[in-house]
Amino acid sequence: MSDTQAMEQFFRQRGFGLPIGWGESPALLLIDYMRAFTDPSLPLGSNLDREMAQSVRVLEAAREAAIPIFFTAVWYEEKDLKDAGIWAKKMAGAMTLRAGSPDVELDPRLGRRPDEPIIVKKYASVFFGTDLVSRLNSRRVDTLILTGCTTSGCVRATAVDAFNLNYKVMVPEECVADRGQVTHKINLFDMHMKYADVVPLAEAKEYLIKVKPWRD
Repeated sequence: MSDTQAMEQFFRQRGFGLPIGWGESPALLLIDYMRAFTDPSLPLGSNLDREMAQSVRVLEAAREAAIPIFFTAVWYEEKDLKDAGIWAKKMAGAMTLRAGSPDVELDPRLGRRPDEPIIVKKYASVFFGTDLVSRLNSRRVDTLILTGCTTSGCVRATAVDAFNLNYKVMVPEECVADRGQVTHKINLFDMHMKYADVVPLAEAKEYLIKVKPWRD
């Protein structure tokens, strides 16, 4: 038995990793698919071509299902990145996330539409310091489908906060990405054991085909 198998058995024997299941009213979050993170030539970037392509498939299904869709981005406006807090001290790459720069633009492959809002955040979780909860509550959302980057950072932080707020958190495995496969796999495993259902992309698409569209 491999170390990975032994770890999973350990968790499963203690009742971790039980399925949350899909709810009735979902929303899609596309987390931080900005040039700063999807361009491997930039300090915070890496090659996310595969995950981007799969996330676009979920995005198209979400549009077809007429469910709420939210993009997120992170940028800083204050002098010396004071609004980045200590993250600017921890990661030099944060200096590239200046408001108005090309680096903080959403990746054009997403084809964001004008009526699809962008939630601007300053920290890892999409919930911290934003109005996302109010937006979700006004639409009676009970399920969040998370895509984006990075698995160990903003995706995980958002998943934990969403779980704490009692949303059903669903993570299509093919649609989240990290700079390293070790951190990616460990965090997917940990989220699945504690905070979310990590599901195949095909399952998410099948769900979106069946879900009732949200209307005002």
